[in-house]
Amino acid sequence: MNKLKMQTPNLTAQNIDKIAALFPNCITEMLDEEKSTPDHKVYKRGINFELLKQILSPDVVDGDEAYEFTWVGKKASIVEANKPIRKTLRPCPEESKNWDDTENLYIEGDNLEVLKLLQESYLGKVKMIYIDPPYNTGTDNFVYPDDFTMETSEYEDGIGLRDDDGNKLFKENTRSNPRFHSDWCSMLYARLLVSRNFLSEDGVIFISIDDNEVSALKSICDEIFGASNFVAELVWEKKKKGSFLSNSITNVKEYIVVYCKDADSFEGLIGEIKTNTETYPCINAVNKRELRTIPSGIISKYKEKNFFLPKGTEISDTTMSIVLHSDLVIKNSMLAQDLVLEGNWRYSQSAMTQYAKKKELYITRDLYLRRIVNETRYKTLKDWLPRVGDDSDVSYNAPIDLNNLNRSGWGSNEDADEELRLIFGVQKILDYPKPTRLIEKLLASYRNTKDCVCLDFFSGSATTANAVMQLNAKDGGHRKFIMVQLPEPCDEDGEAYKAGYKNICEIGKERIRRAGEKIKQEDDCWKCVPLNRMDGSKPGDDTTAKIVKTIDAGDGKPPIEMVDISKNPDVGFRVFKLDDTNMKDVYYSAEEYSQTNLEDLESNIKEDRTDLDLLFGCLLDWGLPLSMPYRSEKIDNCTVHTYAPGDAALNVPDALIACFDSNVPENVIKEIAKRKPRRAVFRDSSFASSPEKINVFEIFKLYAPDTDVKVI
Repeated sequence: MNKLKMQTPNLTAQNIDKIAALFPNCITEMLDEEKSTPDHKVYKRGINFELLKQILSPDVVDGDEAYEFTWVGKKASIVEANKPIRKTLRPCPEESKNWDDTENLYIEGDNLEVLKLLQESYLGKVKMIYIDPPYNTGTDNFVYPDDFTMETSEYEDGIGLRDDDGNKLFKENTRSNPRFHSDWCSMLYARLLVSRNFLSEDGVIFISIDDNEVSALKSICDEIFGASNFVAELVWEKKKKGSFLSNSITNVKEYIVVYCKDADSFEGLIGEIKTNTETYPCINAVNKRELRTIPSGIISKYKEKNFFLPKGTEISDTTMSIVLHSDLVIKNSMLAQDLVLEGNWRYSQSAMTQYAKKKELYITRDLYLRRIVNETRYKTLKDWLPRVGDDSDVSYNAPIDLNNLNRSGWGSNEDADEELRLIFGVQKILDYPKPTRLIEKLLASYRNTKDCVCLDFFSGSATTANAVMQLNAKDGGHRKFIMVQLPEPCDEDGEAYKAGYKNICEIGKERIRRAGEKIKQEDDCWKCVPLNRMDGSKPGDDTTAKIVKTIDAGDGKPPIEMVDISKNPDVGFRVFKLDDTNMKDVYYSAEEYSQTNLEDLESNIKEDRTDLDLLFGCLLDWGLPLSMPYRSEKIDNCTVHTYAPGDAALNVPDALIACFDSNVPENVIKEIAKRKPRRAVFRDSSFASSPEKINVFEIFKLYAPDTDVKVI
């Protein structure tokens, strides 16, 4: 019976497998320095890059003349991104909200490691990523403990800034020290490299950034996502009064760099949707001059109901000109015969014929042609995101017109500060938050996201989660969020710490709780019907819904209980925390233990781990999402967990059934097998001997031959 690996995939090994499948002669052996000892040499597969270059092209660019964006530590960041880890995400129902019902996730931990753990479960399933990473302002207080960050002396040695005696070759000031760029580039490069795997083919990523690293960010994204998948560099007016930190310029802007996963699949960002009837001219002066035949029967709005112009007549003004290649005959305000015209046409002949059949073409008062447009029109998003919109409403909570994102503005730093003050009752609880309306509008600009997963792995105060819930409430969407945040300690002298929040994660979780409750209280976001009507009748299926409020019926009558009948926005979230693996070291390297030591170990699972820890650890290894429902039950005194229950009537099997008890009896194994789940997992110690394991395999072979059975 196979074991679950209980570690993230080795992406380097997977890439070598892909190259080996295409070019097997380029695979060689190399010394594994990590596993080798002076007495025992261990070898691993590697790639002969020189041979690979020769095979791919005789004209491959090599040497100093190749163009690339690089820095000291780049190679190490790639290795770090691909390196497998032995970690897990431990569920915390007690810190969650609506644990059993929600599809949202809040995860505490270093985002690079969290992304590695999640990538199998959410591979190609995320439609939108928004991140607001640390801006590289030249400080040395870097909170991400990556292996590729380095001391200043290491950096200087790496690029030759010291002589053979270790002396600096020049003197630099702290703010312009290039090591800060390298640390920042390495940190972000590794995380973006892994995050790309999450995006669906039509997915998009938004990255907030300032002047310090916008150029480096675009170079990194060009390399990871591809320059052809660059969408825009949006400019956001972040404040009314600029920062006077420079003698040369007053800064009032930031950038949002946008890339898609695949330009051919990406549907673009929409800034305005028009549904009202409009008319468009059929002539565009810059287009090539061609002939078009206009079918008879279209309406004429010319001042004379009956009118004639001979072939060869030119009708023109300062911008347009058409020439008649047949007689123009209008009778009773209608084109009496087909008309051939020469002009700079906006539409093809087939389109013009179709418009005429649909009664969408007409002759104007000045004898030109216009088209009546009834279908919905989409205008792409502008790359300027002003603080104040077309309606000049400067209120931070001004209503957002989802059909016209140019109205009501995109919010400012001051708006974000005010939002947090109203939520927490404390001024400046967090520095430099983003306004909810900025993220909400970015979400709304991608119209293909009403039912999708949105990821933010620098989630800070959880503005993205707030925006997702708020937009769902407005447009009836079913977006789910995944927030990832390092539990960075709050400054003990700061307002957040004084208010009782020890780290940023505590702020983020509380913000989601309070914002969710506020959304629930909005009447236009919560559709209700009375459970007990005035006449005493009940609205059938509505009785299964939750009571959300009561209304006084008056005259001594019982209060009317209002229940939800709509698909209300999901305002809950499941909390997970990054931790070391659930498994003891023996699980990964049993060959290093003697038989005596192995017999002394009752279990290869750490003693402080619960069934829930083990269940969700298995989900990560199997690549299942963490947001699905599950149930637990007792079968012959054994606890059995069913994750993502199926539907027997529809012939949909359970996604996973797990039992982590010791000494699981045969009748429990049979009951699980008879349910025919897609997957089943047990403790290795559930079976006292190898024959018992073989028996389990035979039971599943009999009742559920398609079930993938594994142990931990």
